[in-house]
Amino acid sequence: MVDRSDPAPTEASVRRALGRAATGRALDMAEASALLTARGAALDELLRIAGDIRDAGLREAGRPGIVTFSKKVFIPLTRLCRDRCHYCTFATVPHRLPAAYLEKDEVLAIAREGAAQGCKEALFTLGDRPEERWPAARRWLDERGYDSTLDYLRACAVAVLEETGLLPHLNPGVLSWSELQRLKPVAPSMGMMLETTATRLWSEPGGPHHGSPDKEPAVRLRVLDDAGRVGVPFTTGLLIGIGETLAERVDALFAIRRAHREYGHLQEVIVQNFRAKPDTAMRGMPDAELHDLAATVAVARVLLGPKARIQAPPNLIEGEYDLLLRAGIDDWGGVSPVTPDHVNPERPWPQLDELARRTAAAGFTLRERLTIYPEYVRAGDPWLDPRLLPHVSALADPETGLAVEAARPVGRPWQEPEEVFGGRTDLHVTIDTTGRTGDRRGDFDDVYGDWSEVAAKVAVPVAVASDPDLRAGLRLAADDPAALLEPAHEAKALALFGADGPALDELCRIADDVRRYAVGDDVTYVVNRNINFTNVCYVGCRFCAFAQRESDADAFRLSLAQVADRAEEAWAAGATEVCLQGGIDPKLPVTGYADIVRAVKARVPGMHVHAFSPMEIVTAAAKAGVPVKEWLLQLRDAGLDTIPGTAAEILDDEVRWVLTKGKLPAAAWVDVVSTAHELGIRSSSTMMYGHVDHPGQWLAHFRVLAGVQDRTGGFTEFVALPFVHTNAPIYLAGIARPGPTWRENRVVHAMARLLLHGRIANIQCSWVKLGDAGTVAMLQGGCNDLGGTLMEETISRMAGSGNGSARTEEQLRGIAAAAGRPVRKRTTAYGHADA
Repeated sequence: MVDRSDPAPTEASVRRALGRAATGRALDMAEASALLTARGAALDELLRIAGDIRDAGLREAGRPGIVTFSKKVFIPLTRLCRDRCHYCTFATVPHRLPAAYLEKDEVLAIAREGAAQGCKEALFTLGDRPEERWPAARRWLDERGYDSTLDYLRACAVAVLEETGLLPHLNPGVLSWSELQRLKPVAPSMGMMLETTATRLWSEPGGPHHGSPDKEPAVRLRVLDDAGRVGVPFTTGLLIGIGETLAERVDALFAIRRAHREYGHLQEVIVQNFRAKPDTAMRGMPDAELHDLAATVAVARVLLGPKARIQAPPNLIEGEYDLLLRAGIDDWGGVSPVTPDHVNPERPWPQLDELARRTAAAGFTLRERLTIYPEYVRAGDPWLDPRLLPHVSALADPETGLAVEAARPVGRPWQEPEEVFGGRTDLHVTIDTTGRTGDRRGDFDDVYGDWSEVAAKVAVPVAVASDPDLRAGLRLAADDPAALLEPAHEAKALALFGADGPALDELCRIADDVRRYAVGDDVTYVVNRNINFTNVCYVGCRFCAFAQRESDADAFRLSLAQVADRAEEAWAAGATEVCLQGGIDPKLPVTGYADIVRAVKARVPGMHVHAFSPMEIVTAAAKAGVPVKEWLLQLRDAGLDTIPGTAAEILDDEVRWVLTKGKLPAAAWVDVVSTAHELGIRSSSTMMYGHVDHPGQWLAHFRVLAGVQDRTGGFTEFVALPFVHTNAPIYLAGIARPGPTWRENRVVHAMARLLLHGRIANIQCSWVKLGDAGTVAMLQGGCNDLGGTLMEETISRMAGSGNGSARTEEQLRGIAAAAGRPVRKRTTAYGHADA
């Protein structure tokens, strides 16, 4: 919580802060707080500075002097809520409503009326998860076959798109990463007001958010980040005057700025003033004063900069249009000619003609926008799902991204675009000859977020092996290696991760002894082929050099026939497995994954299909609007045999969000593999290390894998994956290390054998990443498996691996011989393969 004992700003501190703001210098929290107190001439100067910043941003955006609004209808899907905000009159109780939810026909009636009057946005507002508090809500959903409010919301959004053509904007409150993934395909934009970062207003009795689980600031900040990770154009903002201090208000603005710098997804920031309402616990609280609102808007503009889109609701400002325009807003938000503001029903929207007149009187031109802001309309991928593109394109000016005001919404099918195949489909061959076109993709400077914000999150402690812990760790490794995972032995395990010199040699010797005891001396390998069916991806993982934009020179998509052809070629060459993985391609249809499996099985019925990372599975299930279990059952029915446990990287969200930006959270990865195991679909397990991670996170990762294996027994092997840095964006940005050291490679493979002993018998080393000599060393330090022949490999090669993309059986046998070990061919699940 922010310290509330700070002294009040002085006139001198306000003048100093104004001076810094006027010259474009960055303000700290104390200076920004001081500016919130500006009044009289100081406030006038603050508004001038903020207005100049706003004007510069509009010129840069190509729309000088344009202030926007969205013509909308307000759809209160349900007024029930599990929260108890003390100022809210929108949320109510079941007996005051005719029904727990609007019926779909009622939703469509509102939307159709709006479409008839030229509205283009359908603003869905609803309480947070009412079925978790109100039995009436649970019954209503059950009677109509919906698992949750969010399922019903998704169905209503699709109906509005198909029946009316209005563009849904969803405000369902707190959402998880997975829920954002499910809703993104049905809405061009979403939103959730941050309101405040003052935890005390939530945690302390009598606070405006006390008793409201969804108003915990940490939870809402996580939603802001998750929306950015998923690539949702998102609206957020502040509610001022609810009891927060000036420092707490500024803290919220800094939090918003941090999230946007990292992900670039906050399409607008609303600064809303508290207005007391009758029949609420805060009815006696004074309204936020309008000069306070103007100062807050101006400070928001100074802190968030010229590119930010800042809004103040026009029905809450008592006619002070000029004041708020001077303060730096460039948007009036959604205005409806059809429906009232159900959150502030006592404050009617202004008439559009009046809003345009008052805007013009201040020297600006009022223009209509869509619910998704122009910058995101023009950018397209990754912000806009392909199924929404026809609906948005029908209403948007392609040059400006603003609304075509004369356009009228028309219902259109919500469906997959036509598939387009081609591109550099020979990349699997030419990556070893001509190589990649460039060392980075075309949108390198913006797709990964603000690198300075990313770098600020990186802390890589150095493992220090104390002699007593190291000696004790080596003894425990020899006597009871799996015990090193126990919290009581954490210091010993961390000491072993720091082992070097003779201690490292001893650690590897112990690991090799444990390997011999667990699986014998045979080195195993599988004859397989990797098939990457597309590298088009917009997730923006900061370590990935494989992903390409659709327009990039190295981008490709394989047709089903091309995938089947490669599988058939592999079978003819003796392969028993194909490993299928691709980018998260927004144009891959919902049926695409199952279609790929069926195509392979139809062409080569005996081929083992090892396919689709947990990231591919969870995003495909979300896109289809079904649970992960149902999606996996569909894939299993299509012929899927096992899944790769890739996309794990490090199963610690602290480092994961630095490394991957938008990839699934650790908990979602665990859920996918656990669900697969429960359905009889086994998987590998992996860890990518040597980037922005540290040994404490490695240990935590191994604990997560052990926990899954204890519950399901579904892992077939563990694969250690050294980070290949050469073309990795996070390395090119100067943040990641240049891959692991030789010492770290030896340590991680040896510790994998020890920590997973008794749980995962097979420890694999990657010849693609380590090279032949490195692989030999790992086989002498705890590993027993070489992986596969691969036949093609583009992911590591695009990252800059210099070890080729294929190995023959003879070459793999040669690696085993160099390690002094016998060798045998295996199946995917480690059975004996036919000779």
